[in-house]
Amino acid sequence: MANTHKRLKGRCPTINTFYTVTLCCDFRKPLFANYLNARLIARELALFSKSNSLNTICYVIMPDHIHWLLQLNRSPELSNLVRKFKNITTYRFNKYNGTYGKIWQSNYYDHKIRDDEDLIAQARYIVANPLRAGLVNNISKYPYWNCVYL
Repeated sequence: MANTHKRLKGRCPTINTFYTVTLCCDFRKPLFANYLNARLIARELALFSKSNSLNTICYVIMPDHIHWLLQLNRSPELSNLVRKFKNITTYRFNKYNGTYGKIWQSNYYDHKIRDDEDLIAQARYIVANPLRAGLVNNISKYPYWNCVYL
């Protein structure tokens, strides 16, 4: 992934803006292929959204990464929110599994949503990710996703 700090130089996230964020597991390890680990991340996404005043529009937890479509509410600092989410989930993941160390790659990918068409296209892309990866042939059979539109 590209260096986030270089890519975001001069960019100012704003309140009420929508973003997609992709976070990959360190060395693309399939940590979330395990049902309980994926459920832990899903629970943390819900708790994090409530406690940090952001709206989660949709997400999908893939075996080695997550896609997350969110709307910033109070804090325009996307990078701080992502860092905080990574820290919390790393702590809880390691505590739950009796492990230690990184679970996430250092950087992440984000995309600022430009308009309503882009918003819908990104939500569809996220929800359909397990289908494109060949994990299921019907999204209703994949347990690690949620979308406010469906």
